[in-house]
Amino acid sequence: MPFSGANLVAQLLFGSIGFVSFAYGKKMGAWKQMFIGIALMTCPYFLEDTASLWASGVVGVAALFLFRN
Repeated sequence: MPFSGANLVAQLLFGSIGFVSFAYGKKMGAWKQMFIGIALMTCPYFLEDTASLWASGVVGVAALFLFRN
């Protein structure tokens, strides 16, 4: 697993956004936010390429805004 600075920042950023989304979804009973949060938290474990990690994280965060209701 590459340990570049951009990769570590992406893992920390999207993992923490995913955790907050999961906690919010669990508290409010919002299943969409819970599943998107789980996806954001687990995505860094499966993607090694920095560009694909950033792309999937941006898509996940955008999904949070699109499916907020």
